[in-house]
Amino acid sequence: MNQNRTPLNVLVCGGGIAGNAVALQLIRAGIRTTVVERSAGPRPGGQAVDLRGPSRKVAQRMGLMPGVRARQLDERGMSYVDGQGREFARMSMEMLDGKGPVADIEITRGDLNQVLLDQIDAAGGVDYRYGEWVGAVRQNDDGMDVTFASGANGRFDLVIGADGVHSALRGMVFGPEEQFATNLGGYMSFFTIPTPENIQQGWLSMHTVPNASVAIRADYDPSTSKAVITVRAPADPTLRRDVDAQRRLIREHLATARWEAPTVLDAMNSADDFYFDELARVDMPSLSKGSATLLGDAGYCGSPLTGQGTAMALVGAYVLAGEIAADPDDVAAALARYEEAVRPLLATAQEVPGGGVKFMLPKTSFGVRIGRVAMRVMTSRPMRPLLVKMMTDTDDYTLPSYTDPAVAP
Repeated sequence: MNQNRTPLNVLVCGGGIAGNAVALQLIRAGIRTTVVERSAGPRPGGQAVDLRGPSRKVAQRMGLMPGVRARQLDERGMSYVDGQGREFARMSMEMLDGKGPVADIEITRGDLNQVLLDQIDAAGGVDYRYGEWVGAVRQNDDGMDVTFASGANGRFDLVIGADGVHSALRGMVFGPEEQFATNLGGYMSFFTIPTPENIQQGWLSMHTVPNASVAIRADYDPSTSKAVITVRAPADPTLRRDVDAQRRLIREHLATARWEAPTVLDAMNSADDFYFDELARVDMPSLSKGSATLLGDAGYCGSPLTGQGTAMALVGAYVLAGEIAADPDDVAAALARYEEAVRPLLATAQEVPGGGVKFMLPKTSFGVRIGRVAMRVMTSRPMRPLLVKMMTDTDDYTLPSYTDPAVAP
């Protein structure tokens, strides 16, 4: 770095996996970094995410694996059940060599985020601000002036938007969400419940009814589980901040569901980690504009249906921090290299396997019965190679290497 130049000052918007991963690598490289997170503290729980292919390589290079192993779920596969809880098909991790919906390393999103936060604490040097977010920005020739919601001001050489699919920074810098986001025809919800008595440890059990499904997966602590609900419904912008309406939609769609659905609905109102959002895909013509760039779901969400959100977040963070640290004197060139390096991954990882919501959630009871037959056939031994081909596979992606030991320990 040019010793006469003021060291970089980077702002990261969003304290999720993408934001914390890039912040960790930046501070390891000695780059001054501030993180703002709208929530009052780290968000626990969330869906299970997996580490495979390039995302596992990144986790290894970043030194995250000991923390991941300590919190790793006992995840063995998916079990498909009818209204009486009778299993009619199962898809084990071994059946598809870890290339199916379940990999051999699974961890809740909240636990993976805590692993990153622990590493940030160990690295030191980050200005972390909970309950804060960007209220306004103003681009200038060599940076960005930021006004925060609290009224504080700051000037940064680079602002990274890692604030999710509904990114506020993206809206301020690149344009309205409608220009870049595509609704995929449904919604998903996740929340914690007491583990029902008949849930198989290590298995994600799923029951499907017309236009909806409910699934349960035991946590690292087997006394609690995550409920995972998917509904097929048209986009409704009024649902965005109306939690009561979100819960009503779920109740309406699961009104005919049996198995453990009544137990899940009973626990939903008291869940303190209730999460609900649309299934959406984000496509950006460019990930950077001036002194701003996008990372993770803010720039390239594929929806939870892809199973690749964590991979894109970790890989994108690793590459972005690596390129910045490699040439901090020319941020524009680093951002161009970042985009060039991640585009091949996005081309595969953003694709929804297996036909998306329409295939997963038939509209009629007859369609649900046909789906059960199809699942039995697809999980039979002769059909397994075809099932593997249907899944999104990013193993062919070539992950860049960065030699600075502070960036890739």
